[in-house]
Amino acid sequence: MSIMIILLVFLFLLLLLIPFSFRKNVLLFYLPALIAVLLTIGMVQHPKEAFEASLGGLAVWWNIVFPALLPFFVFAQVLIGLGVVHFLGVLLEPVMRPVFNVPGEGSFVMAMGLASGFPLGAVLAGKLRQKNMCSKTEAERLLSFVNTADPLFMFGAVAVGMLHSPQTGLIIALAHYLSAITVGLAMRFYRKGLDQSKNKREYIKKRQPQKLFSQALSALVKARQEDGRPFGQILGDAVRDSMNTLMLIGGFIMLFSVIITMLQLAGIAGFFTSMIANILKIVNLDQTLAPAFFSGLLEIDLGCQLAGILEKVSIGEKLIAVSAIIAWSGLSVHAQVASIISPTDMSIVPYSLARILHACLAAFYCMLLLGPLRMVVLLDDANIPVFMQATPTGGATYWYERLLFSSSRFLFILFCLFLISLAVTLCRSRQNNRKGRILTRFR
Repeated sequence: MSIMIILLVFLFLLLLLIPFSFRKNVLLFYLPALIAVLLTIGMVQHPKEAFEASLGGLAVWWNIVFPALLPFFVFAQVLIGLGVVHFLGVLLEPVMRPVFNVPGEGSFVMAMGLASGFPLGAVLAGKLRQKNMCSKTEAERLLSFVNTADPLFMFGAVAVGMLHSPQTGLIIALAHYLSAITVGLAMRFYRKGLDQSKNKREYIKKRQPQKLFSQALSALVKARQEDGRPFGQILGDAVRDSMNTLMLIGGFIMLFSVIITMLQLAGIAGFFTSMIANILKIVNLDQTLAPAFFSGLLEIDLGCQLAGILEKVSIGEKLIAVSAIIAWSGLSVHAQVASIISPTDMSIVPYSLARILHACLAAFYCMLLLGPLRMVVLLDDANIPVFMQATPTGGATYWYERLLFSSSRFLFILFCLFLISLAVTLCRSRQNNRKGRILTRFR
């Protein structure tokens, strides 16, 4: 792999010598081509390692990702085609619009994304944009905080399988979701006042709280009539599109498994690890976490796994590292999102910037939670709720548990949003009635 290092040094010197005006072309055109050539050379020199890495990525996709996500992908698109998402959009607009500055339809994407994990939030946000149910800016706001890790991954795969401490799942999940909501609140100001969707103007001008449910039913009927496809065609299109998306996700998982292996064999990983170690020293974290952070920069599972096997690192610092890695989600997920939203006019830049903010906030919230919840981490396994005890063994048992767990969380989130929307609607109705009585008295 010395050829790869020589070529990288040559490229670095070339960037220093060439005029500044030509560096943009080098970064946009020549650098990606050179990286592809170097990876190809690495796979030719180490075919066995490349094959094993690809096979490992395939096993993860086939045993866990594919069976766990396919039902959600299919039924989410069926619900969109049947107009149920439009119904939820009108019903939950009083919550989503004031809080996150996105359409009410975003509540469905939010519930699905928080319950089912990467990259379902990106898929559904792209679907809303393709169907013109939200503007470009609103879709980018929505994408920034709904494409999160699923709870069973944090409780089962990370807390139990990687950290061997089921109690830590509570802190990881709280830090992850609190930081995701904070990102959503921050992104509501992204391009505020620009690129407003049609349904926002309708919400401001025409929405009557006392007729919210009837308006939601009317939206469902109208959406179903505009779609016009029979149920059989809706189901067939949903299965076909979901299979294509999952094949894309599987390809990215296998590709990044190979890329990480090639970087490790080339010795490039060591160079970046030393840079990350210097940054960790500045923020007063154990420098031995640097390999985990580098791996997590590329792929979320490998980064969390490396953090879990470090013996001399305290559990608190492991939790901070894992929280940041999960929030960042890895360049593998970023590449999946970029590919998923490519048919739309959405930009990947706001999403990537939001992930940086999410990672910093997740680490910060984790540090805050380690104070009051430190005793929770030290509890015996017997005191931990049943859903934290699930060990991700893979295969049919794991994906079945994940399916049930995610489905229950999805319904729970929607139910909570519905209660909040109902409370807001009742409050507005009382305010309107009170204003009407005051005006009547003055008349």
